[in-house]
This record gives sequence, C-alpha cells and structure tokens, in this order.
Amino acid sequence: MNIKIRPYNTKDTQAILDILNYNILHSTSLYDYKIRSYEQQKSILEEKLSKGFPVIVAEYDGELAGFGMYSEFRFREAYQFTAEHSVYVNADFQGKGIGKIILQELIDLARKQKIHTMIAVIDSENQNSVLFHEKFGFETVGIFKECGFKFDRWLNTVFMQLLLK
Repeated sequence: MNIKIRPYNTKDTQAILDILNYNILHSTSLYDYKIRSYEQQKSILEEKLSKGFPVIVAEYDGELAGFGMYSEFRFREAYQFTAEHSVYVNADFQGKGIGKIILQELIDLARKQKIHTMIAVIDSENQNSVLFHEKFGFETVGIFKECGFKFDRWLNTVFMQLLLK
C-alpha cells in the first residue's frame, strides 16, 4: 500500500467530481440534489485556492483515492481563524486509512496557517464520520434538527469542532 498526499492540480478535477457526484446521488454526505458539472467543480476548487486555502489529494498506488480541503467557515472577518473542512474517499478505497491521512494533513496545514478551530458539518445519519472525527479529538457542539431535506426525509446536521493548539 502506497498512499501519497499532494496538492490538488487541475488534472485531479474529474476524479474529485466523480467522488462528489457519487455522494450526491447515493448519500446524505452532501446536501446537493443535482450532480455538479466539471466547470462548477473546477471553479469551487480554484476559489478555495485563490483564497489561500488548501486542497489536497490522496493517491493510492498512483490512483486518486480521496481528497480534502478547508475554507472559511463564514465570510465575516471575525471568523478568519475558523475553517470548515471536507474529507472524501472514493467508495472503492474506503477502509484503507486514507481518510485518516487526509484529515491529519488538513489539521497540520491548518495549524501552519494559524487556524484556531476546525469545524466539521456532518449529516447525523453518517455516524461513521462522527466517530472518525471523534478519534481526532473533534467534539459535537451542536445538532441542527431537520435542517436538510433529501431523499424524501428530513435530515439533522451535526456540528463538530476541534480547537487547534
């Protein structure tokens, strides 16, 4: 097993798009209804980079297996030291520790950028993600009830937080 973490580049866009669109269609990890286009996803990633936030990818034996990123939690100045992050692993590569490597790298990058706290926003049905974040020290700080609606049901959103020291 050879996992390599590196910065995103444009050639990664399609693989990232495939992971996200799979999750849009088959899970509640994204609250989008419609799949994204290549241009939409490329624009989202480029916007994060233009603001100085990282987008990283994980390669497993040379194939893009997952990615992670963070950006501003909210747009007001007082939130400049708070980041909301995302970690996604291709369904074919889950259970190989790739998500752990990605999240640890994001935490390390956030510390270097003097981010004070990281926020995870997770659908409450995704208890694997809640447990995953708890292993890194994230704590549940709030649950928004029935704030999302997808697949003909109301969804609760868990907010988890890690204070970086």
